[in-house]
Amino acid sequence: MSVVRNPHSLPRITQSGVGIVKASTWDVGTPERQRAAVAAIAAAWEKRDWPDENLLSYSVYTGNDGRTLFHYSQWADEESYRFWLSGGRSDTVAEIDAAVPDIERLWLHTYELYRSSGSAGDAGRVPGAIIVIDIGFDGPDPARQRAWVDGVFEALESDPAPAPGGISGHFHVSVDGTRVLNYAEWESAQAHSDALAGGEGIGSATPEWYRVQSFPGVTGVGMRRYTPALSLSGGAAGA
Repeated sequence: MSVVRNPHSLPRITQSGVGIVKASTWDVGTPERQRAAVAAIAAAWEKRDWPDENLLSYSVYTGNDGRTLFHYSQWADEESYRFWLSGGRSDTVAEIDAAVPDIERLWLHTYELYRSSGSAGDAGRVPGAIIVIDIGFDGPDPARQRAWVDGVFEALESDPAPAPGGISGHFHVSVDGTRVLNYAEWESAQAHSDALAGGEGIGSATPEWYRVQSFPGVTGVGMRRYTPALSLSGGAAGA
C-alpha cells in the first residue's frame, strides 16, 4: 500500500473504522526546525510503504508558537499500534532524528472520539487553523469526562451569539479517564483570537458556559493554535 497525501493536509476526523487516536506533541525549538522536521517526516514516510492498513491516517501540525509540532494518528485498535511500535517505527524515527537532532517529545496520550460539533453547512469550509484544547481532571472518571463534554454541547447549543469563524469541534476522551482533548477547526488563528478577546472563552456569558468553566474536578486547561502541515494515509499504488 502506497502513501497518499490528504487534501488540505487534514485527516477526516469522523471517518469510520477509527478505534483510537494517538495524539502527541514535540518541541523542536524554532520555526526553521519546525519546517525541517515536517520535511523529514514526509521524506521518511513517503519513501516507505504505508505500514499498516489499520493505521487510517497520520497528521502533523506546526504550532503558531514557532517551536512545537502536534501529531494526530487514527488507528483501528491499540493492538495494531503496538505491533507497529515494536517493528517499523524505529527506522522511521531514526531517520527523522538524524535530520533534526534533539527533538523533545513532550507527551503522548491515547483517546477515543466521543462527540463532534458542526453543521452540514460547514462541510465545505476548509480550516486554516486547528486549536487543540487539553483538559485535565484530578483523577480517572470516564463518566465525568463525558459529562464535561456534554455540558459543552449544552452551552454551544444554547449560546445566543456563537463566535464567528468556528467550523467544528471534535471532543476526544482519553482511555485512562483523566483527560479530554478538543480538536477544534477554525477558519483562521485570527478568528479564534478574536473570539477570545472578551476574556471569558469563546462562549457568551450564559449559565451553561459558567457551568463548563466551573466544572468540578478540572485541574487545568491548555490551549495551542496550530496550522495543518502534513496528513498521510494509505492508498492503492498509483492513486
